[in-house]
Amino acid sequence: MEDKQALLHNMDKVHTTAMGIDRIRRNLKLSATDDAVQYCKNKMTDKNCEIYRKGKNWYCEIDNIKITVNSCSYTIITAHIMK
Repeated sequence: MEDKQALLHNMDKVHTTAMGIDRIRRNLKLSATDDAVQYCKNKMTDKNCEIYRKGKNWYCEIDNIKITVNSCSYTIITAHIMK
């Protein structure tokens, strides 16, 4: 539970790269006008989101979406629709 709180407490640090934005939009089928980072933050802060840490990454799962966040830099690495 402490890992979940650490991520939620540092939500203001969560970001991604330009390539990450493209990857997230493509993988989640978001439009070009959608704010990919804010979309992911909204999913991660949802009370139903399951957040766990495995190795150097946090994984956030909600609504058949898995978001991967680096635990040191708070960079959203990728997001996928789970099958």
